[in-house]
Amino acid sequence: MDSAVQPAEGGSSELEALAPLDSLEERIRRAAELVASLRAQRDSALAELNTVRQSAAPAIEEARKLRAELESLRSERVQVRKRIEKLLGQMDSLSGS
Repeated sequence: MDSAVQPAEGGSSELEALAPLDSLEERIRRAAELVASLRAQRDSALAELNTVRQSAAPAIEEARKLRAELESLRSERVQVRKRIEKLLGQMDSLSGS
């Protein structure tokens, strides 16, 4: 009867020896799932970034055009101001004569 008890204890010992291996296997499985999840999130974020970049491209081009137009209008305003000042100066010289 003693011999029947020993295999059971040996089996228990084997199970105890496998417990850390099972724990390690579970942690590796969870790490692999986490890596897969993070990769999917990264891929999703990159796809969203590409979509945003593509939709922003026309707006960026429009902003460049508006900036150039603004600079042109500012330059024109300076020229008009100078011409008006010149005309006002001529009018002052005429009224002063």
